[in-house]
Amino acid sequence: MKYIRELRDGERLVGIYLCKHKQSAMTKNGKPYDTVLLQDKTGVLDGKIWDPNSYGIEDFEDLDYIEVTGDIITFAGALQLNIKRVRKAREGEYRPGDYLPVSSQNVEEMYAELLAYVRSVKNPWLAQLLDGWFVKDAKFIKAFKFSSAAKTVHHGFVGGLLEHTLSVTKLCAYYTKSYPFLNRDLLITAALLHDAGKTRELSPFPVNDYTDNGQLLGHIMMGAEMIHDAAMGIPGFPPRLESELKHCILAHHGELEYGSPKKPALAEAMALNLADNTDARMETLREVFLDAGDKKEWLGYNKIFESNLRKTTAGE
Repeated sequence: MKYIRELRDGERLVGIYLCKHKQSAMTKNGKPYDTVLLQDKTGVLDGKIWDPNSYGIEDFEDLDYIEVTGDIITFAGALQLNIKRVRKAREGEYRPGDYLPVSSQNVEEMYAELLAYVRSVKNPWLAQLLDGWFVKDAKFIKAFKFSSAAKTVHHGFVGGLLEHTLSVTKLCAYYTKSYPFLNRDLLITAALLHDAGKTRELSPFPVNDYTDNGQLLGHIMMGAEMIHDAAMGIPGFPPRLESELKHCILAHHGELEYGSPKKPALAEAMALNLADNTDARMETLREVFLDAGDKKEWLGYNKIFESNLRKTTAGE
């Protein structure tokens, strides 16, 4: 099969992909069409069926594996597939593992490294809190290892939540060495738990979409609730420490318009926001450049970064 990341403008495509989502809509002229989000392990591709009732377009639903025939074009700076024919694929024509995006890093090795940070926390209350999730809670551990960190923007793959959390924790550990006034135990605990709510916000792969509570509450609120519930189960857990930890979680997006109900008021919350934003943006850049393949010219305006981007050419 030809993976989505390998596709280029102007190609004719015939291949089997996972239909992650299908939605019917109408053009401005009142003509029906379908939008189809295709997925394989390298990414997603927007597809359009401009004549859903035409010959060669078979019925299919979300999460069906479908063989599509169509033309790759560029629209609004992104690749799009104009779909001419569709049929549901039969079992044996595809391998499900080809359609789940996965981390390039070893999940068990990452988790072992994460546990080293868990065990480095000396505060007995925070250590007990972390141990309850990352060591003793088998259901949480499984979800944490295999969840994504986002639906689409960054780390949107199996193991993405673990990979992102480990990177953020490493950055926060560096901050505590460079800025000794930071409370290391509080910051490391906040880094480890900052996106724990995503284990409940996003459904497992291959769906990887928002749950009902994900839509209604979001991972920030759910993460704070998880901390409160766990702290209530530890007799004598200091209320102020609970509030400081929850503040770091609530403020880790930095700005109200980015989804945080509070702006950072503690140095540890500010450090967590910087680490989270750094890793998210660097991973997004990595994925942009990976999608670009061997292109060395300017890639065009990017909405996320609000800038025209290209790879560096130093040393060539």
